Amino acid sequence: MPAPPATAPLTWSLVVPVKVLARAKTRLASLAGPDRPALALAMAADTVAAALDCPQVGRVIVVTDDPQAAEVLAGLGAVIVPDRPGRGLNGALRHGAAHAGSRWPRSGIGGLAADLPALRPAELGDALRAAARWPQAFVPDSAGSGTTLYAVRPGLPDRPTTAHVVQSSSMNRMSSGCCHVGSMPPGCPRAGRANARKCCVISSCCHAVGRSRR
Repeated sequence: MPAPPATAPLTWSLVVPVKVLARAKTRLASLAGPDRPALALAMAADTVAAALDCPQVGRVIVVTDDPQAAEVLAGLGAVIVPDRPGRGLNGALRHGAAHAGSRWPRSGIGGLAADLPALRPAELGDALRAAARWPQAFVPDSAGSGTTLYAVRPGLPDRPTTAHVVQSSSMNRMSSGCCHVGSMPPGCPRAGRANARKCCVISSCCHAVGRSRR
């Protein structure tokens, strides 16, 4: 069931994990060569800048141990949290979500992939407004095997700490009662065309917020 309407627009704390640049985007090594770390940072910077420009986003928490990434992304306005667990993506997301929940308990918490360089603030806002209607919501990647955005409303008695947010299977998200709110905003290169459709979640249905882009 959708969550009851909020009395004021919900703001979000978005957690963006950023790897140490020397280890980031290794699958692009053959294409980017020695520029791979710079490419990874550029992607993260574009993603963070778009999120910070979204009116629904109250803050972006970047979890990273890379000093260059921390300096650049802090300069954009992100809150930098050291990756003290050092246990990969899931550990970084849990750590960032715990930080966000303790400091801004009345905000929603979302996990956002750091490699969305064509993300647009307005389209991210569409996804977050839709997510605000549900206790948990996610936006799958184009393959449907991962998650680019996972959002949790405040006030849940057992609010998840955005564990396995970005890598989790979309089918697992749905089977756990998490509402599908459409494909990642069409400005994102990882998202394919997202035609509005109904998506069954347990015994409920919701409309996707994605729209096709030519």
